[in-house]
This record gives sequence, structure tokens and C-alpha cells, in this order.
Amino acid sequence: MSLTHSDIDRIASLARLQLAPDESERMLSQLNGFFDIVEKMRSVDTAGVQPLAHPVAAIEDITLRLRDDVASEPNDREANQRSAPAVEGGLFLVPKVIE
Repeated sequence: MSLTHSDIDRIASLARLQLAPDESERMLSQLNGFFDIVEKMRSVDTAGVQPLAHPVAAIEDITLRLRDDVASEPNDREANQRSAPAVEGGLFLVPKVIE
């Protein structure tokens, strides 16, 4: 797929942009370059290739180094809510804003 100057003018009009002639030419070359990359990616045979959850999963001998999900801060709810104007059952009470 290759764009023309009229395509760029139409895209600029739809986007409410005013492009100078040199900007229009640069935009044309950049968008056509982008579409060239997309066409190259489409030409790659991906039949039988399973999608990856993470790019590191493609390397078999590397495991993700994730830390354990452990609470690192103590629960100071009472101290944190001490300055609140109204608290009930460990929850902040706020004025009703939607009727």
C-alpha cells in the first residue's frame, strides 16, 4: 500500500491539520515507510508459531526474576485515619456527592 499526496491532504483535512508543502512531503515519506514495514511484517510466515505472553518466554533457559508478593509495610490504618474527619468500620466517610 502506498499513499499519494492527495491521501496526505485528505488525512490532514480529517485531522484538522494545515501542513506546509515540505511537511506534507515528509509526512508522505514517513507514512509510506511505516506501511512498507507493515508489509514486510505481513510477509513473514507465522503459521504454527504460538504467541508469547512475554518476549523473555522465547528464551528457554531464562526465567523471569519476580520478587515474592509480600507486604513490606505494616498496617497502620488507625494512625493513617486519625486525621480524617469521619471514619466508620475502618473506612473513610465522605459526603454524598451524587443524588
